[in-house]
Amino acid sequence: MKVCTYVRDGRERLGFISGSELIDARDAAGGNAPEFADMLAFIRSGEAGRKAVETAIAKAPASARVPLASAKLAPPIRPSTMLCSGSNYTDHNKEKANTPISGKEPEFFVKTADCVIGPGEHIIHDEKFTRKLDAETELAIVIGKPGRHIPVERALEHVFGYTIVNDVTARDLQVRTNPQGFTWYEVGRGKCFETSAPTGPWIVTADEIGDPQNLRLRTRINGELRQSASTGNMIFSCAQLIHFFSASMTLKPGMIIITGTPGGTAWSTDPELGGKWVGGDGSEKLVPARGYCKPGDVIECEMEKIGVLRNVVATA
Repeated sequence: MKVCTYVRDGRERLGFISGSELIDARDAAGGNAPEFADMLAFIRSGEAGRKAVETAIAKAPASARVPLASAKLAPPIRPSTMLCSGSNYTDHNKEKANTPISGKEPEFFVKTADCVIGPGEHIIHDEKFTRKLDAETELAIVIGKPGRHIPVERALEHVFGYTIVNDVTARDLQVRTNPQGFTWYEVGRGKCFETSAPTGPWIVTADEIGDPQNLRLRTRINGELRQSASTGNMIFSCAQLIHFFSASMTLKPGMIIITGTPGGTAWSTDPELGGKWVGGDGSEKLVPARGYCKPGDVIECEMEKIGVLRNVVATA
């Protein structure tokens, strides 16, 4: 099942995608369906909500259906907390300046709802803030069932579905080095800022994804293939990351975990910040970046079984 949030008459509404159509959830249910109030309500409704969808779609009148191509999609959800794991692909670790913990344990940082934008919205290039704006396609886990200290072997039972997040990064604020050559990351300023988390275009439920460690991820910028890898190249799997983050806090429905990015970032072609071009994992030929993102760049983040998240970089 593909579930989205779209904008109608200036308000965000829950929708279900069926082929080339978007079905308005509440209209399909006759307007009286609290489980269809928004994405979070639907996630919390669990199995009862899933069953209600089947009935609603089957009975949806023509007035509840709109062409998907003409719908304005919003972020599928605006999570209160976006838990993030850095340095989680083997080839990405080879192409960048590394900290002492890179690849040895999950690197933990946070983005907030203030960072989130939807498909088609502008990623802001603010030169007063950064001159080294980078893009990272990442598989995002949407939590469906709450839990704390979740064991790895039960972790995927807590997943509602998956979406795509572009972990937009200010590299010149992220990567820090002292005169002795010690590297560390300031991921607060470098990762958490306005428009740094494009999300979407929709959520695909876990049953349709199957094994999250067997998906092809790609990034294209202005049509050039910059990243291509299997999610099987993650150092820490989706299940391991759920276990890891659940040790710090209770994971709640609607929270998102982003899972890292593979090689091919602009950072890899920036020796000033310790970058080293590797060329990805060798699965497809990549085009090395000739610099960081600039206004007018079209960024397409693709994930197998989910789709493509497209955004354009614009001036502040």
